[in-house]
Amino acid sequence: MEKINVGWVGLGGRGYGLLGMVLDTMPDVEIVGVCDEYEDRTENGRKLVEDKRGKSPIAVTDYHRLLEMKEIDAIITPSAWESHVDICIDSMLAGKYVATEVGGAYSIEQCWELVRTYERTKVPCMMLENCCYGKEEMTILNMIKKGVFGELVHCEGGYRHDLRDEVSLGNENRHYRLRNYKNRCGELYPTHELGPIAKYLDINRGNRMVMLTAMASKSVGLNTWINKNRGADFENANYHFAEGDVVTTCIKCAHGETIVLTHDTTLPRPYSRGNMVQGTKGIWFEDTHGVLIDGTVDGPSWDHRYTNLDNYYGEYLHPLWRGYEAVGGHGGMDYLVMRGFVEAVLNQTQTPIDVYDTAAWMAITPLSENSIACGSMPVAIPDFTNGKW
Repeated sequence: MEKINVGWVGLGGRGYGLLGMVLDTMPDVEIVGVCDEYEDRTENGRKLVEDKRGKSPIAVTDYHRLLEMKEIDAIITPSAWESHVDICIDSMLAGKYVATEVGGAYSIEQCWELVRTYERTKVPCMMLENCCYGKEEMTILNMIKKGVFGELVHCEGGYRHDLRDEVSLGNENRHYRLRNYKNRCGELYPTHELGPIAKYLDINRGNRMVMLTAMASKSVGLNTWINKNRGADFENANYHFAEGDVVTTCIKCAHGETIVLTHDTTLPRPYSRGNMVQGTKGIWFEDTHGVLIDGTVDGPSWDHRYTNLDNYYGEYLHPLWRGYEAVGGHGGMDYLVMRGFVEAVLNQTQTPIDVYDTAAWMAITPLSENSIACGSMPVAIPDFTNGKW
């Protein structure tokens, strides 16, 4: 295929920004339909396509109308979290490649239905986890595959992002995070950290996650922010939010590796994904942009210091970062992850992040909720590949 026709579902802040990036950088993608449940957002999306491409796409508030259009080859959905799985399933049943923005699932049955639908239809489904395509993450992946860190033992990562204003003003901004934080307690946003880690540890490709346990702190950050910045009479000022301010999830893998995920979004802090990889030959710690490789530092062990990762780009920069001019948001990773999906559709091949990855990563959210609800009891992680990992 020389070009693909895409239907776009979801035109909030993230969806609108991604749409603009695709229109600016991918002439082989035609946006023939846009959809959002809010008519003003749908109209904004239609105008954006018309302004940049000179053609006006169909604009609807029910995504099923896009699925009825035979000319559409693929659906891209940066919509609210709770809509992702339904849109993916309906798209596969309609015979259309589908890519979903990130977010956790709401039940394990959802994840199984996602997998079963793919296995019945053989229509690919991809999570657009942009952090798998970050320059730093892909360089580390390349170093891992070349044995620089030795045998991997432990990985950490998190979504550590001060979102107090975004969550607290959710009704005002029509943002779905608010209703989730009010009613759920768990690792609500696991894939920014878990996606790259899953690639490092060969999850679903020779390894798998087998169990987890999760724990949540008390929840006081949002109430403190609302009372300070909007006053005691503002909505939810005294609401008891279900989501703990810091949620920690520990995962055990089939080959003995451990993973620690941290969700930390309702207290004052700088942004960090806190990635760390430890192996028998070295360590990478994202917050210092540094690595330490055994045998490369002189002096006693207590004097070991991180070396700036920039020193390793010359030898270990991932081939994707050498072969593409990475443009677009988040340092280029948005472009690369979207390009991976687009080229799979163009070539009618499997997507680089497949439905088994998508289900396994999304499943961490309901599993962590279950663990916390049961006093941090260990919870088994399903094998969505049914042994094929």
